[in-house]
Amino acid sequence: MTDKIVVLVTCESAKGARRIARALVEKRLAACVNILGVPVHSIYRWKRKVESAREFLLVIKSSRKRFAALESGIKNLHSYDVPEIIALSIERGSRDYLTWLTESIRPDRVLGKSHD
Repeated sequence: MTDKIVVLVTCESAKGARRIARALVEKRLAACVNILGVPVHSIYRWKRKVESAREFLLVIKSSRKRFAALESGIKNLHSYDVPEIIALSIERGSRDYLTWLTESIRPDRVLGKSHD
């Protein structure tokens, strides 16, 4: 098992999904975010009623260490009162991809955020 995760988040609009995705990658909370281009149809229970909505699904690649900050970032940007934020473990993956993922979410030392 790796320390890497895939986080699923649904958004009410493509614009909101893009805003969240860009912010997470820019802040190095995610290495990559896929936005599924066709809305998904969600059926769910909310405030004692069965509801349905068209939503856009984000597939976010990150790590367990970054999850708390990732969750906070999503909540700060999301339009929902209770956004879906579900983390799934990545049991295995290509070594090259997992190395790239690690490097992509590592805090940027060049910007002076960390000094050796």
